[in-house]
Amino acid sequence: MTSAQQVDEFEALRPHLLAVAYRLTGTFADAEDVVQEAWLRWNGARHDEVRDVRAWLTTVVSRLALDRLRSAVHRRETYVGQWLPEPIVTGFDGADPLSAVVASEDARYAAMVVLERLSPDQRVAFVLHDGFGVPFSDVADVLGTTEAAARQLASRARRAVAADPPPERDPTHDEVVGG
Repeated sequence: MTSAQQVDEFEALRPHLLAVAYRLTGTFADAEDVVQEAWLRWNGARHDEVRDVRAWLTTVVSRLALDRLRSAVHRRETYVGQWLPEPIVTGFDGADPLSAVVASEDARYAAMVVLERLSPDQRVAFVLHDGFGVPFSDVADVLGTTEAAARQLASRARRAVAADPPPERDPTHDEVVGG
């Protein structure tokens, strides 16, 4: 594979990789950093050994995001108030399955707030499998666990998401922004 082909293949997958990274990290800046690091790894990879580029890059992005999530738990500062995800100015392509589930902007924010409450491993299992249709065998590989454990993590995440009440609307906010 030529260098130009490597760039073209990566750039074609960039919207998908950004979508995965954003859903996992919760911030666009972190998502961009993760995708950039994935590019560096792709650039240094042995491409003749990669059978499925999309799967390989999704795994790399997921592992990098998981590392970032796990380190964030240890370095997180005390934040007063409810965490809110960063808004994204430009949307991702229509191939993002989560975009159909969380079509409105309010629902996207609510979904990201709920995802933030999951453990890093639950979040990865839930987003990859339920959001992007990644098989549990691949999720287990990303998490460094068994397929059964990955299924259990996703199941716990589903229960936590279902049990979490939707955020209450703030009437003052609605008055100010005309919502």
